[in-house]
Amino acid sequence: MITAITNVRVFDGEKVIRPTTVLIEGEQILSVGGEIPEHADIIDAEGGTLLPGLMDAHVHTSVEGLRDALKFGVTTELEMMGGFTQSGREAQLKGIEDIADVRSAGMAVTPPGGHPDELMPGDGEIPFVLKELEKMSEEDRNAMLAAHAHAHDHGEAPTVTNREEALAFVNEQVREGADYIKIMIEEGTVLAAPGLPVLSEDILRAAVEEAHRHHKIAIAHVLTAESARQAIEVGVEGLAHLFIDRPENTPDLVRMIAEAGAFVTPCLVLNSSIIGNPASELAGDPRVSSRLSPEWIDTLNASFNTYPQGSMEDNYRNVMDLHRAGVDILVGTDVSVPVPSLGGLAHGASVHHEMQLLVEAGFTPVEALQSATSKIARRFGLTDRGTIVEGARADLVLVDGDPTVNISDTLSIRGVWQRGIRKTAEA
Repeated sequence: MITAITNVRVFDGEKVIRPTTVLIEGEQILSVGGEIPEHADIIDAEGGTLLPGLMDAHVHTSVEGLRDALKFGVTTELEMMGGFTQSGREAQLKGIEDIADVRSAGMAVTPPGGHPDELMPGDGEIPFVLKELEKMSEEDRNAMLAAHAHAHDHGEAPTVTNREEALAFVNEQVREGADYIKIMIEEGTVLAAPGLPVLSEDILRAAVEEAHRHHKIAIAHVLTAESARQAIEVGVEGLAHLFIDRPENTPDLVRMIAEAGAFVTPCLVLNSSIIGNPASELAGDPRVSSRLSPEWIDTLNASFNTYPQGSMEDNYRNVMDLHRAGVDILVGTDVSVPVPSLGGLAHGASVHHEMQLLVEAGFTPVEALQSATSKIARRFGLTDRGTIVEGARADLVLVDGDPTVNISDTLSIRGVWQRGIRKTAEA
């Protein structure tokens, strides 16, 4: 069966195309423009805009997280620490259809007691996971347990204290089918946990070089300008966060990142939460509240609030300095689970919020959309998605209005397709 989406404005991942017809056959885009076959299933999208499936370049997810993401037109999530490597996906997601696609770093390179241990009180027990399990079917419960078991089992997680252990750790992630490698450079000040152990640059560099030996890109968790400098010096391809401070040498750091060709996933939604801002306006939007559970709404209405001395103005200046310097800026959120202490974030919904904050910082709506689609696909080698072109995977979002002018229109979702199958419509 061929589906014809007609009379639709198209943002193809790079630019806007005047209203035309997009044909879908099977899992792929058959054509952009062209004649409509006689027996096609026609969807008149007049007044709407067709976007590539949106992506979140920084999550920590679960089956429920992947399910929520898809409701918001986020057809791909990139996990930056967790259990959804290739082997994890094969073991845990088989037969589950109503979820976003996912790629994963596996576990991150971090020392014993290093980040994110400070976010897991007690003996690594995770009460919010137990709470989620109560609401799930047996199949989903088993999948979530498997996804989180290795990620949070402190007794079995290998420690990294020297170069040899770093090499072994990276090799283990690769054996598990990690799609990229994540390293942690977090001393804790921004997260109200100063004094967290951090690996030496020599050990971090060894981990990055081993990732490269396996043809994997390396991405660093950083929240300060100094950590960002260290990450670039050890050779990472990307920063998983935007530094929240703005020291005098920021122009030199921006130049360093640009010259290295690294990308930055600023997670402005996270930095806003760290500064103490809940996402209450987002939570109150009926286009959001109609798709989320009360637990997630409560989480959106809360915040990390661990660095109230920060300012969003500095964050906006930092991201715009990087953008103007030619650094690829990717949309990501660092969303994880529905607990108020990790507040201000929700799967799927926060991708739309991140685009809104990028526009508030100074991006054009088209630039923000590029950062949520084609730029992520290019930087992570996902060559089959992120654009609306002939032969691409038919991951698509149809929205009412024109988000290339008014970015908030991305939330006015009329339909979502994944691999050519329509998954959801307006709530």
